[in-house]
Amino acid sequence: MKRREFIVGLGLAAAWPSLAHAQERVRRIGVLSNLRPDDAEIQDRLTVFVSRLEQLGWSVGRNLQIDYRWSEGDAERLRSDAAELAALQPDVLLATSGVSIQPLQRASRGIPIVFAQTIDPVGLGVVDSLSRPGGNITGFTQFEYGITAKWLDLLKRLAPGVTRASVLRDPFDPAGIGQWAAMQSVAPAFGLELGVINVRDRDAIESGIEKLRRPGDAGLLVTASAPANVHRALIIESAARHRLPAVYPYRYFVAAGGLASYGPDSIDQYRRAAGYVDRILKGDKPGDMPVQAPTKFDLVINMKTANALGLAMPPGMLAVADEVIE
Repeated sequence: MKRREFIVGLGLAAAWPSLAHAQERVRRIGVLSNLRPDDAEIQDRLTVFVSRLEQLGWSVGRNLQIDYRWSEGDAERLRSDAAELAALQPDVLLATSGVSIQPLQRASRGIPIVFAQTIDPVGLGVVDSLSRPGGNITGFTQFEYGITAKWLDLLKRLAPGVTRASVLRDPFDPAGIGQWAAMQSVAPAFGLELGVINVRDRDAIESGIEKLRRPGDAGLLVTASAPANVHRALIIESAARHRLPAVYPYRYFVAAGGLASYGPDSIDQYRRAAGYVDRILKGDKPGDMPVQAPTKFDLVINMKTANALGLAMPPGMLAVADEVIE
């Protein structure tokens, strides 16, 4: 073989890997979020989601494309964003919250959907059962409604003088109604009189918390909801301004200045969701993949906030906390 032919042959051989990459099929994922694109919490979740996909062999720009839509708490925009994503015909859709699932379900009955977190997906009507979801949807639950008793117990332990509390909930989300109902059923056992604040916008939140003017016997219970996530800075600031002890469903509320939380690791939910997306991209059917519950729940306490409220920690409380923020 002549030297020139040999060099050309080496060049072609060296090009084979890049040619193979160029011909590799690019798969598409659509992500629907009810939060803002600059929200630190959702960015942390999606960073873990993408990182886990990369560990499983997927690379954005090589064999994967991800399209994002951000509704920023606007229900009408959520529906239009869901329709836009479905029109792109992705291989999988990721619903980042419970309120994102049904708009995606209505937009397309055929595209596989993985939800990273929701409450009671059977009651919501998006799966047939937890063990055999059926259809094109599967994913991960946040918690069962029974967790609300833990929130009431935590509030009373941290602030024994509290006798009345307002529950912030989304009245248009079935999960918001379910959490409220579960709290009402156990409130008498804790000596608590409950009221409700329907969180749909800033004005409703501010006016609702403003009514809890008498500090000392009043507290706040924040349920898991899209509006609470969107307006969490306002909720935390208002609780501090009115000196109200408040219990939240997730750690990131406490990291931002809230008093205490008990709930699952929301970041881990997205790591696990990436595993389900990977399986679907490789051929598994979502209807055969069981809906999974969280594997760990964390108690988090913000001592700076507790001190500002003049709360004395009950004996042993800090010892059993999974994290204490100083």
